[in-house]
Amino acid sequence: MRRLLALLVFLTFTAINAFSQCAMCRSTLENNYSSGRPGIGAGINTGILYLLSMPYLAVMIIGYLWFKSTRNVQKLSERGIQR
Repeated sequence: MRRLLALLVFLTFTAINAFSQCAMCRSTLENNYSSGRPGIGAGINTGILYLLSMPYLAVMIIGYLWFKSTRNVQKLSERGIQR
């Protein structure tokens, strides 16, 4: 129970720091766009897409490996071979 409480407190304080970074990124992007330099904004957008795709890619790889493992076990059981 103590570990769960400690984890909850840790995540709460971590989220507070993360929310403060959003305002800083937004102000930097607004300043760059207003001065006519959209290059930094494009880089940040690419970084966001990269971070967004990684969890989905990890889930797809794990799902594929799980599927292959299940398929191999099923093939072995059809042949009468037990692990």
